[in-house]
Amino acid sequence: MPAKTAPKKNLSSLKRVRQSEKKRLSNQAVKTKIKTQITKLTLALQSQNREAANSILRETEKVIRSAASKNVIHKNTASRKISRIAKKFNALKSKEPVSEPSAQAEVS
Repeated sequence: MPAKTAPKKNLSSLKRVRQSEKKRLSNQAVKTKIKTQITKLTLALQSQNREAANSILRETEKVIRSAASKNVIHKNTASRKISRIAKKFNALKSKEPVSEPSAQAEVS
């Protein structure tokens, strides 16, 4: 098996290496932000705080859609992530008791 080849020395390939590294770090930061937002949302959902979860859900969707528009993640991946977090949020929404108007009318 031959030894590892030396890196290219022409200017265009060196520039491409610099560009790739810069883009990799940028993409890594965006993906980390997505994961952090999903973790925040999960914690808010576990605490049963509907208002906080709603605001974090909107912010998380915004981050995911932004990443998809910049081609950091694929658009179908973004849709899948948004769908899954919305499903979790809606499950919390349906668990909350709904106050009946007739019960309030009897008290008045």
